[in-house]
Amino acid sequence: MAKAKPVTAHRFPLHVHISALFTLLLLTTGIVMGVFNYQQTSSIILSSSEKLFERISTEVQLDLNNTYTPIRHLLSLLALDPNTRKAQPSERQPLLAPFAQALSDNPKLAALYLGYPNGDFFMLRPLRTAAFRQLFEAPPNAAFQLWSIEHSDGAVQSSYQFFDQQLNLLRHIQRNGEDFDPRSRPWYQSALSDAEQITTAPYGFFSSKQVGTTLARNLGLNIVLAADLTLDDLSSTLSKHQITPSTEVLLLDSDGNAIAYPGRPSLLVETGSSVQLVKAAELSAPLAALLQPSNNRLQQGHLRLNKRDWVVARTHLNEGGPQGLELALLVPEDELLADAYRIRWQGAVITLATLLLCLPFGWLASRSVVKPLHALVLEAEAIQRFDFKQPASGRSPLLEVDRLALSMNRMKETIASFLEIAASLSAEKRFDNLLQRVLDETVSIGKACGGLLYLIEPESGRLIPQALILDGVQQDLNEHPLSSYPSSDPNLPDWLSGPARGGDSAVVALGFDHAGPLQGLLSSLDSPMIHLVSCGLHNRQGVTLGVLLLLHRNNADEQDLTLLRPERIALIEAVSGVAALCIDSQRLLEQQKQLLEAFIQLLAGAIDAKSPYTGGHCQRVPELTLMLAHAAADSPEPAFASYQPTDEQWDELHIAAWLHDCGKITTPEYVVDKATKLETLYDRIHEISTRFEVLKRDAWIDYWQARCEGADAAQQALQRDQRLSTLDEEFAFIARCNLGG
Repeated sequence: MAKAKPVTAHRFPLHVHISALFTLLLLTTGIVMGVFNYQQTSSIILSSSEKLFERISTEVQLDLNNTYTPIRHLLSLLALDPNTRKAQPSERQPLLAPFAQALSDNPKLAALYLGYPNGDFFMLRPLRTAAFRQLFEAPPNAAFQLWSIEHSDGAVQSSYQFFDQQLNLLRHIQRNGEDFDPRSRPWYQSALSDAEQITTAPYGFFSSKQVGTTLARNLGLNIVLAADLTLDDLSSTLSKHQITPSTEVLLLDSDGNAIAYPGRPSLLVETGSSVQLVKAAELSAPLAALLQPSNNRLQQGHLRLNKRDWVVARTHLNEGGPQGLELALLVPEDELLADAYRIRWQGAVITLATLLLCLPFGWLASRSVVKPLHALVLEAEAIQRFDFKQPASGRSPLLEVDRLALSMNRMKETIASFLEIAASLSAEKRFDNLLQRVLDETVSIGKACGGLLYLIEPESGRLIPQALILDGVQQDLNEHPLSSYPSSDPNLPDWLSGPARGGDSAVVALGFDHAGPLQGLLSSLDSPMIHLVSCGLHNRQGVTLGVLLLLHRNNADEQDLTLLRPERIALIEAVSGVAALCIDSQRLLEQQKQLLEAFIQLLAGAIDAKSPYTGGHCQRVPELTLMLAHAAADSPEPAFASYQPTDEQWDELHIAAWLHDCGKITTPEYVVDKATKLETLYDRIHEISTRFEVLKRDAWIDYWQARCEGADAAQQALQRDQRLSTLDEEFAFIARCNLGG
């Protein structure tokens, strides 16, 4: 049955594809752009709003952290001051200076104070506004108020002291009937029950009518250091995050009290002799709806209120008290998507106009792209055939295509050079010549003025210089005093220690004074400074075999930078990798030869040891064979004129001479050393002799049987003697054959 002819798929030129796809894309875009823009723009804006909400919550969290963290650090530092633990009131005056400095450096800090187990109280409060000074009847130039409560012999003494900015006492007011006891305050009791710093829930400061919180820590001996921190700045922070005019943004505590809310002067309500925080649900209808018990689990989503959709986001913040705070954000959806509606229709009009204008340019653009790409295809096909003589493609007005063409040309040159170097290194079979070739090729491809090759001696582990090139000329290492180093020497130069210990390649600039052992090379190059490229040579297992150094004269021009660019170093590392593999292969080959030589000699020794009669035979044959072969190779006789073995043939002859008797390794000793052909453990000729004796016995038996039957005695005797004579002759023949000869 004939095979069906495969169907050939039609292929069209790239410019036809580009033009058709461009036209189809524009037409499709024009049809679906309106619907797509409407859906996607809305989705993007809503999605962006979620990210915006996350950013707002992050910024508010950072603002809280920036508010609380400095105060915590301040309390930790002040806790180190031994004056904070002084029990006598007269010993607390040295605290004025650090407390005043801390209050001046932290505008959000409302007060610093100490509570003592006997009921003493020491508080310093900044008087930053005229209203605050008037509240405490302070002098006009007062900057700080010191409130001190002292217990002595059952009596309580309370006083206000006012100080200016330089802590000069301005006024002292004695207070009678003081009923304040710090030991009854929540911050004091919480600090005593907690080993770490504590933070109270936000509350209203009665004296300043501000929202704030208290941070406190136990200093030991039931002494508590505390600080009042105002949170009024959080409202201004939230005002920055009002995305639309009707946006509601609120910071509240776990009890539903408003802590920060933009647009309201005060979040405190006076109730007799105290102040309370405003409930968040009382601030606006959307907030009241959000804080309904039925919406407690609504962390992010939509809320419909009064025929209006709101986008809702609620985030719990860890800072702000034992139970943290909650950030609530409500944005009207119509205001949030207002720009999306406008952008949608504008985009539709612009897209339609662009469709009509861009159609004629599709064909021209595709043709301009295809021409240089076609040339690149031909060049790539040539590279696939390993044909590196194909002319480079021309330049293109398109930046990407032009860069691709230049990269293709550089890639072709690099691959050609790399393959040529790899082939030349792989073809080198002599180790000394290989080292010179490795250094020569690497110096050439790196465009260096010199090169030095160090190899690590496997037995001693020392870095030993093996080859040197200066200005393209192989140098005799005996003429240049280059030292060898132990690879583990901690005093190795930096440019040598890293690559020698498996590190990355090093590129350093060395002056004559810092060149150390390379000073002689700088003198030979007549250069006061060089750029040194140091690459490690690593085998397949990652073991360092040596270090390759390339020396570049420092000409202080752009050429220096070109030669030291990362791609040039990468090419040198690749060539060094091939060189390392070739060196490792040569070493492994030499080790294999040594192993094979030892194994062969071991076999020969085992064969010679099997017999004292042939001992030394396997050692003598190789010597005699090579002597004969060398004599033939050196002979001027015409018969031997063409006999000039190669190095491989000499190795083959050497191995063959050692293995000529290898078969004897499995031959038993009684075979190797036997005296006769039939001898094994003993000479089996005796078994054959026994068989012949049996045949002679049979001849006699036949003779006597015939006599008994009345046969002629003479005739039977003649037959018997002839038969016995024949058996004796045959046995004698076998015995002679058994002896060999």
